[in-house]
Amino acid sequence: MTEKLSNPKKTIEVIQKHGFDFQKKFGQNFLIDPHVLDKIIAAAGITKDDFVLEIGPGIGTMTQYLAEAAREVTAVEIDRNLIPILEETLAEYDNVTVINQDILKLDLEALSQEKNGGRLIKVVANLPYYITTPIIMGLYESHVPVSSITVMVQKEVAQRMQAGPGSKDYGALSLAVQYYASPYIAANVPPNCFMPRPNVGSAVIHLESYQNPPVSVKDEKLMFALIRASFNQRRKTLLNGLKNASDLPFGKEELMETFTKLGWKETVRGEQLTLEQFAQLSDALTERHRASC
Repeated sequence: MTEKLSNPKKTIEVIQKHGFDFQKKFGQNFLIDPHVLDKIIAAAGITKDDFVLEIGPGIGTMTQYLAEAAREVTAVEIDRNLIPILEETLAEYDNVTVINQDILKLDLEALSQEKNGGRLIKVVANLPYYITTPIIMGLYESHVPVSSITVMVQKEVAQRMQAGPGSKDYGALSLAVQYYASPYIAANVPPNCFMPRPNVGSAVIHLESYQNPPVSVKDEKLMFALIRASFNQRRKTLLNGLKNASDLPFGKEELMETFTKLGWKETVRGEQLTLEQFAQLSDALTERHRASC
């Protein structure tokens, strides 16, 4: 067994051997702390029955841990300069496939069918922070069969994902994530656990996917449009936020009447509402429009 990449000396040795330059455009920060890697594997609940999709393997540090814990791993890496390194660092693992592709362009439904017979897959990732939200939401909105996502994110983003109504971190991201999954922060990770060190604190967040959303709503798309509009201008009341939204067709009078029907005050703000209340608002507006057609 060769030395693990979680040893910083080994990481430096591999990077220098291949003359690898960290790409700022890919937001590359490699993990060099075995305790954090153990926490990620534990939080993800990886077993020998699992097929794991890893997004952004880097030089293969976490991939080595995943390969030892899982039945099979597919690692998707966008940076082609890392592919020869991954071929070397993962050479002794026969249960790992590396794909050089942009995860947002990959047919994950087909991958799930091919590698896991369409059964639920576990996703683990140490993502560039600028693309965390599009990737997580892309996975959920495309309804890929995902049982959980365990991901390293900027600490502030992790706090927003698990925030509840009334808190300063609560927003559209909190509601979107919590519609699809139950989030919890598994570990806080300081900058010195990475190479190179990021400028911000990080956290491992585990998202346990719901088989069915915790609220039922007639028009999912409308509910999310209402959520986005209500947080676009946080200082405004919900009424003003919705009536000024260019992608929503509702006038002030219509909204006021709907609020009254729901027993809400005109001064209510988006950050006070639960996911269930946004679903109620969406359904009330859907019914109203159907009745007027």
